[in-house]
Amino acid sequence: MKIDIGITETDRKAISEGLSRLLSNTYSLYLKTHGYHWNVTGPMFDTLHNKFMAQYTEMWNAIDPIAERIRSLGFFAPGSYTEMSKHVEIPDDKSVPPATEMIKNLLQGHETVVRIAREVFPKADAASDQASMDLITQRLDIHEKTAWMLRAMLE
Repeated sequence: MKIDIGITETDRKAISEGLSRLLSNTYSLYLKTHGYHWNVTGPMFDTLHNKFMAQYTEMWNAIDPIAERIRSLGFFAPGSYTEMSKHVEIPDDKSVPPATEMIKNLLQGHETVVRIAREVFPKADAASDQASMDLITQRLDIHEKTAWMLRAMLE
């Protein structure tokens, strides 16, 4: 059935493609953070183990609303590693890094997600897609705050 929500198909497609990048990179960062939670070692173990759990839990709860927004716009959300890998910009680790490298890697991952969100926002704004703009703004706030906290741990 034709979608008639006041946003053109061209705009909905552009926004959905941007949200697919946001979703895929959020999922990748979620997975990396969860793996770090399991595998962190060293004197900061307890602090990082708990911090990483809070971070991956927040991202897990964000994934579904992003995917559902893509669906609301009339497109399929990437739902497999193969589909998501087409959009992922956050590199995988080749081995388990030391705790300080974990922090640096997560910081870079959150900054990547922030940049992607900033690229999608103008497309949503130009189309008067307030729902996507609200979702993106929420993600910007969370990822920028998390990046700040990770950066502070490195000083």
